[in-house]
Amino acid sequence: MNLIQRVQDILLKPKETWPAIEQETGDVKSIYKEYLIYVAAIPAVAQLLGVGLFSLRFMAAGLVMAVIGYLLALAIVYGLALIANELAPSFGGTKNLLNAFKLMAYGSTASYVGGIFYLIPALGTLALLAALYGIYLVYTGIPVLMKSPPEKAPAYTAVLIVCGIVAMLVVGGILASFMPLGFMAMR
Repeated sequence: MNLIQRVQDILLKPKETWPAIEQETGDVKSIYKEYLIYVAAIPAVAQLLGVGLFSLRFMAAGLVMAVIGYLLALAIVYGLALIANELAPSFGGTKNLLNAFKLMAYGSTASYVGGIFYLIPALGTLALLAALYGIYLVYTGIPVLMKSPPEKAPAYTAVLIVCGIVAMLVVGGILASFMPLGFMAMR
């Protein structure tokens, strides 16, 4: 798989890309190794550089936060895949852990790529807009990967988004526990 081509395809033509993803063989490990570890690093590296460029004094704390945030982001994808897999029958779909993982890994692409805006802390809000596009990616992927009827995809997507928000709040709390008090005052 060509990493850059996959990012472009999932972002620019998701409806055409999901069927191709569904047909791919492989496993969770290969998706992590060939795709997710790279795209998930974008927000962590951008935040680290953004904080470091504007405050060298907090670079060490930023490094710890970036590493922990990156590892938690990788874990969240798997956790959400487990949830998506278990929820599939409730929304008329078929359980398939690999497809659920593909859904969450590739569906997160917009959020990860949008993390580039963290390079300039004032533009961090634009990363949220990119994450909103990720909702659309998951929505379009559900009928293809989880075999859920299209009319049930909005509710399925909504439940996954709520689970994702809860996971991100937990991650935010964990990251905040590593943040020095002076760092908060600098922002």
